[in-house]
Amino acid sequence: MTSQKQTDSPCVISFRNVTFSYDKLPIIKEANFGVSPGEFVGIIGPNGGGKTTALKLILGFLKPQKGTVLSEGNIGYVPQINSYDKQFPISTLEVVMTGCLRQLSSLGKYPKEAYQKAHELLETFNLQDLKAHHFGSLSGGQAQKTLIARALISDPQILLLDEPTANIDAQTEKQIFTFLKTLKGKKTILIVTHNFDAIIQNVERVLCFQHEVASIKPEDVCKHFSIGMYHKAEVHSDA
Repeated sequence: MTSQKQTDSPCVISFRNVTFSYDKLPIIKEANFGVSPGEFVGIIGPNGGGKTTALKLILGFLKPQKGTVLSEGNIGYVPQINSYDKQFPISTLEVVMTGCLRQLSSLGKYPKEAYQKAHELLETFNLQDLKAHHFGSLSGGQAQKTLIARALISDPQILLLDEPTANIDAQTEKQIFTFLKTLKGKKTILIVTHNFDAIIQNVERVLCFQHEVASIKPEDVCKHFSIGMYHKAEVHSDA
C-alpha cells in the first residue's frame, strides 16, 4: 500500500514508483511518497523492510532499478553507529570536522569559521570536555551526539538519521529528540527508529516501510507495531 503526502508545498524529497532489489530480492516495491520542507518524519518498519535502503537512495549511494528518487538541498547524514570503526585513531573534534571536508583549503586546513561551528555544536551536546578524547572511547550516547554534530556542521537543509538512539540510555535518547524538535520547521528531518513511543510523541508523520510504503499519522500508528506485528494499517489521504 502506498500513499502520497498531499501538500501545497513543493517536496524536497520524493519517491516516484521506486523499486529497489538486492540480487533480485525486492526490498522496496513501487514506493510513492513526498516530504515537504521543514517536515519531521519518522520511518518505521521491520528489519529488511527498506528503511536504511531508502536513506541510501536519497543520498545517492544507491540507484533504483525502477522509478525516480529526487532530493533538493544539502543533506546531513547520521549513519548507524556500528558503521564506524571505533579503533580508528581520531578524536571527537576531528570526527565533527569531517562533516565539512569540502571546506578544506589546498593546504589541508579548515577555515576558522568551521572550527567555531564545531565548538558550538560540541557545547550544544555537552561534549566540549571530550573534544580531544579518542572517539572509540566515548559512550554510545556520546558517540551518537558526536555524529549528529558532524552531520549538522555543514548546516544542511535535510537531516537523515539512521537509528540514532539505538543502544543508548533513555535520558540521552530524550535529549536527542528534544534537540531535534528544536529544528522542526527549520530543517527537513527523516529519522529511522524502532522506538514507537518516541515516534508518536515527536514526529509529524510516519512512513512505514514494509517493502511497500504507507504514510500514517503518528496517532494512528497501530499498537501492534510495538510488538513487531507489522500489517497494512489504514492510510489517510491527508497524512
